[in-house]
Amino acid sequence: MVIPDALVAGILSIFLFLALCGALALVVVSLRKPTDIPLLVAGGLVVLCLLVVVVSPVNVPVIVGLGITLLGVTLAVLGGNPVTRRILTIATHGRVPDGDNGGILLQTASASEAPSAATPVHEVLRGGATIGYLERLSVAVAIVAGFPEAIAVVVAVKGIGRFSELAEAEARERFIIGTLASLLWACIVGGLIRLAIW
Repeated sequence: MVIPDALVAGILSIFLFLALCGALALVVVSLRKPTDIPLLVAGGLVVLCLLVVVVSPVNVPVIVGLGITLLGVTLAVLGGNPVTRRILTIATHGRVPDGDNGGILLQTASASEAPSAATPVHEVLRGGATIGYLERLSVAVAIVAGFPEAIAVVVAVKGIGRFSELAEAEARERFIIGTLASLLWACIVGGLIRLAIW
């Protein structure tokens, strides 16, 4: 018995919609304080959707594709925040405190003195969350639109804009890890949407 393509497309559409809604709900729950279990389940749902779309013989219908695209881009933009923050916490073992303006707090000590409690603190990489949202939006939309070359432009603009703040090792580490985690999340979700609708 051969299953009609319309039925397969309908089942695929419903599955993608429900799975992406579930992943988005888990990500929203983790926005305030990223925790492992919801983020792992959300990531698992995204990977499962990606696998299903790769092996699916049909694409979702155009009208449904618009809704799934909006849902997927929202997931790419919002989901990258808790995922990236959790990865940064794991990578730095929680030793680098967050600042009030979205950056990190670093102690300014001269080469001859060891840092102490009295050492002045300054914030670098301010606005990182806002930049991350814009970065993921740009990358996800570029991939869905079929223009992945735009990722190089996003990375170049971000690197040039942050160049002067990357003198300290902690800032460089956070910049590289955060950018790669954020871009990876946006690329995976963007690729999933691209494969589902085209």
